[in-house]
Amino acid sequence: MTGASIEGVLGLSEWPVESEGIGGLLKCRVEDFRVEEASKTPALDPKGRFTVARVTMNNWETNRYLRRLARACGINRNRIFSSGIKDKRAITTQTLVIDAPRKKVENVEIPDSIVEVIGRTHHKVGMGDHDGNRFTITVRGCCDALGNPIDAKEAMRRVREIRKGLSESIGSDAFPNWIGPQRFGSTRPVTPEVGRAVVEGDFERAVDLYVGMESTREGKEASIFRQTWREGKDPSQCLELAPERLGYESSMLEHLVENPDDHLGAFRTLPHSLQLLMVHSIQSLVFNHSLSARISAGISLIEPEIGDLVAPLQPNGRIDVAKMAIVSDTNLERCRRNCKLGRLAVTGPLPGRDAMLAEGKPGDFERMGITMTRLEETNWLVPQIPRLTSSGTRRPLSVPFRDLSVEESPDSAELFERWSEGPMEGDRWHTEGASLRLRFTLPPGTYATVLMREFMRSPLDHY
Repeated sequence: MTGASIEGVLGLSEWPVESEGIGGLLKCRVEDFRVEEASKTPALDPKGRFTVARVTMNNWETNRYLRRLARACGINRNRIFSSGIKDKRAITTQTLVIDAPRKKVENVEIPDSIVEVIGRTHHKVGMGDHDGNRFTITVRGCCDALGNPIDAKEAMRRVREIRKGLSESIGSDAFPNWIGPQRFGSTRPVTPEVGRAVVEGDFERAVDLYVGMESTREGKEASIFRQTWREGKDPSQCLELAPERLGYESSMLEHLVENPDDHLGAFRTLPHSLQLLMVHSIQSLVFNHSLSARISAGISLIEPEIGDLVAPLQPNGRIDVAKMAIVSDTNLERCRRNCKLGRLAVTGPLPGRDAMLAEGKPGDFERMGITMTRLEETNWLVPQIPRLTSSGTRRPLSVPFRDLSVEESPDSAELFERWSEGPMEGDRWHTEGASLRLRFTLPPGTYATVLMREFMRSPLDHY
């Protein structure tokens, strides 16, 4: 599967602003991608059951770190609560609530992380409970569409031009609320296909895909491992070939060695949050394809049409799905006015058992998204793992960004291996191109790489 075809599969094939962007490559160093969670500290009480900690992780995938932290505290992973899953190749800071004694948390020592205990609380945190995320991101190797390097002045001019175009086409400092490539896998879009198998109740196929689906850029060891699985389905043989970093795949295979043909049990070895991510991922495909169809048709993302479903916007940028309203002849102008004022948002579908779809022309785009993803007959019931059954919800079609700043970034000698090897065929970056540092704040549940993609226009595996 090529980069362009992956974009098509993921529904990331339309642009609200015509531009060739600045190109470039993200995450050339771990330090090039920084995320700081903006959140209120849970109410503290010395007699509280839980320990509250502010944790900074350097190049840790969130689920793997939480498993390591749980082992260090001597507790089950499910007794650690966070409000978001952050990028792996990054420096990330977030608040955790841990069901463990304060002393145990204070004594934790995990490489490439800092754990700062804040206090005790009676309150857990849930997904999306934070107010937003502040990003500091460096893009390196800016170039034009032909691969020729561009300097910082030209790159910043293009960023300003795209920002202006977004404001004119969508709204002041807003962009399409795509669900980004990391939800799916930019070089191995495995999660939506696993999610499809899960909602169809086919856990053998779910395990088969997760272990064996090939990638466009994963390394020789992983490629041999996945090919061996596809050809032989021998868990013992594949375990001997599994690269150390493929821990989840190894856990699945270890389960199959001990419990042949128990594919449901093998799938259950994945962390609960990752299992749920699989289902969310196939829902996300519908949203992206619906959004793409709407942009392709030239229909506004902020001015509702008759048949749209709109929802009140909360202060943190999330919507109140319990107060959604259908747009009709009688309330059209009022809904458009409130959308322009930022009080309401036009929404798109994350389908499920009880999810509503828009009507009229907007509903046609949403049904098109369902058809594109071949989910017309899906009932979203997962009886084998009931907690994965989804009722569905809605998501804003556009999202604001705040406090954007852009500046030239100094060069660095400590860049990762891909940089030293130079661009490959199909890449869009140049070693002599400028480096820019962008800072901005996004609401929770919004992807920084999606905003960067609007500015860069690089292939998906550049993020």
